[in-house]
Amino acid sequence: MSGRGRGRRPAGAGDPGRGTGRGATSRRPARPGPANRPARPRRDDEQPAGRPRGERSAGRPASGSPRPARTRVELTFLPGLGAVLADEAAEVLGARPRPVPGRDDALVVDLPGALADVRRLRTAVAAFVALHFDVPRPRALLSGDHLARIVAAAYASLRVAGSSTFRFEAAGADSSVFARLGDELASATGLRHDEQDGELVVKVRRGARRDSAAAEQDPGWDVLVRVGPRPLSARTWRVADFPGAANATIAAAMVRLAGPRDDERVLNLMCGSGTLLVERLLAAPAAAAVGIDLADDALDAARDNLEAAGLTRRASLVRADALDPSSWPAGTASADLILADPPWGTLHGSHADARAVHAGLLRAAHAAAAPGARLVVLTHEVKVMEQAVRDADALWRAHPPVRVFAKGHHPRIWLLTRP
Repeated sequence: MSGRGRGRRPAGAGDPGRGTGRGATSRRPARPGPANRPARPRRDDEQPAGRPRGERSAGRPASGSPRPARTRVELTFLPGLGAVLADEAAEVLGARPRPVPGRDDALVVDLPGALADVRRLRTAVAAFVALHFDVPRPRALLSGDHLARIVAAAYASLRVAGSSTFRFEAAGADSSVFARLGDELASATGLRHDEQDGELVVKVRRGARRDSAAAEQDPGWDVLVRVGPRPLSARTWRVADFPGAANATIAAAMVRLAGPRDDERVLNLMCGSGTLLVERLLAAPAAAAVGIDLADDALDAARDNLEAAGLTRRASLVRADALDPSSWPAGTASADLILADPPWGTLHGSHADARAVHAGLLRAAHAAAAPGARLVVLTHEVKVMEQAVRDADALWRAHPPVRVFAKGHHPRIWLLTRP
């Protein structure tokens, strides 16, 4: 936002999948062809992708009606938001995820329900059907049984959201081995292998060594097939690609940390293009929701995004100085939840103004806050915010901030409550 009315961060810290992007293609891929190609993927009520034949799934009773077997899914996140995603995944998916060995940006969960459930996650960057192969090199993935599992995982993704092309993300993706693997996958699914812009992403990476004592054991290879043609972080409602817009997964994490309530009044100071406002209203209903910004172009973008999300009637936008409550229209105050993304002093605003902006934000939010209200602030001005919180200790009680890693930037999410 411009001046004191909006809060922005550098363009490099934006949503990894923001923008209109390319939507899913509705074309259904062809079924596998001749008998020398991998067999067709089994239905959801048969042996799932990634489970060796004959292996009983967790939760399947010894007798009676069988329950659907579990699908192993890897969920990626922005480092720092793992605990937030773990809580959301347990709530939405009905299973507690666990860390992926050797990774600081991924969790794995044995999904008990439908694979489409992962699309309800708002703090995950992307979701992948995860397969592991105890083979020494990728060439072995071309064998019939291994290839059939990869094809089945691709079909599982396509049943959730269609794609027309695919690509590999792997070391040596331009090698002859991956060219052959691409030909086989294209033949079996009907998808076109587009090395640069393929929609369905297939990652191939070395497996993790799970036991340091077994250093001589080959770790094998992992194959990850992304669910859908776009990352989960690429919000379909973001039709206005406003420069420096807040990362949507961070915004969703802010909402979860605040704990949304159906009957609360929501105020978004420095609302910019509406990312925080949209994510809050998609998480739960609200008694009222107001976004305030001083910049006309930001408010125009917010209107477009709210309309694309189907939330136009659930929120109102006000052109006013977010740091001057006297300029706000009557009835704006008494908010139960206040969200803010003040300028970081690069793309919008200036570092010289950061101290006054953050101090003014805490005062303005307090003036608008109902007793017991929560204030959630995202800022890269860490030391400035720390000082502002200390100076405002009579107004707000601060919880330990959450550090997030987003494209080279390390902003903090601050949760404060009015005593």
